Amino acid sequence: MRRVLIVALAVLAVLAAVLVVNALIAGGESRPAQAAAGGQVVELSAGDLNVRDVGPRGAPAIVLVHCYTCSLRYWSELEPLLARDRRVISMDLLGHGDSAKPADADAYSMEHQADAIAEALERLDAPPALAVGQSLGGPVVTALAERHPERVRGLVVMDSAADRDSVSLPLTARLARAPVIGPALSRVAPDGVVRDELSKAFAEGYEVPDEFVDDVQGMTFTSFAESAKAGNTYGDERPLDDRIAATGLPVTVIFGSEDRIVDPADADRFRDIPGARVVVIPGIGHTPQLEAPTHSARLVRQLDEQTLPARS
Repeated sequence: MRRVLIVALAVLAVLAAVLVVNALIAGGESRPAQAAAGGQVVELSAGDLNVRDVGPRGAPAIVLVHCYTCSLRYWSELEPLLARDRRVISMDLLGHGDSAKPADADAYSMEHQADAIAEALERLDAPPALAVGQSLGGPVVTALAERHPERVRGLVVMDSAADRDSVSLPLTARLARAPVIGPALSRVAPDGVVRDELSKAFAEGYEVPDEFVDDVQGMTFTSFAESAKAGNTYGDERPLDDRIAATGLPVTVIFGSEDRIVDPADADRFRDIPGARVVVIPGIGHTPQLEAPTHSARLVRQLDEQTLPARS
């Protein structure tokens, strides 16, 4: 019995050592940006971004910023509905899609993400834009308005929580961000498990595309863990509804009535923002731009028209 116990303890010690080494390796992992999904790499001091820039160059600009673990592919249904007469700029956030994935945790703060977007807009010579953010993209575009108000003429926020108390994530998603065990899980998580977790971002019955699974599997542990942490920190310091109100910008807030990630009742928090328009779309989940693209495009266009500069 004693021999069995010694062997078991030795196996556990080796396993623990492997987990620690794997965590150290995963924590220092970084990847460069690459052009994909019809995008181009914009080289920036804040970190290189994969950017898709479509529509007439001289038209008013709309910037689209995606959700956590997502990419600019999440705008594939909405983008063509806007790009007929608008310049539509979609960006992979740092750590996501095909943008750079730095090893530095500070690169994933909402403020740093906003600075990278602002720098990209400057490089692209884009006019002040209507900034549209879904889920994690909501805090990012809000930080963009806070830090670079000259770049933003209005905000559309889709299914973004006012603070972390309104967010409900499954246990597997929380474990995947945990130190030591998280890096190990991130290397062995099968596509089926990832697909099942992603399905919760949509109403029942939505078929999750393979490329969305690839977006998650393509993240480093640092980008996966630190992006979520940064979003929580930003909301903890000051709730999103308060931050948006302080910008003084016109805003439309969109929620899906069947959102399984953020409590749809959180929409009421945003109704106190002066002049805000809050719309809850029946029968859809956490991702309106994919589940109800026509309705979402109409709401975006309405605010876009409202915030265009007056013609002289």
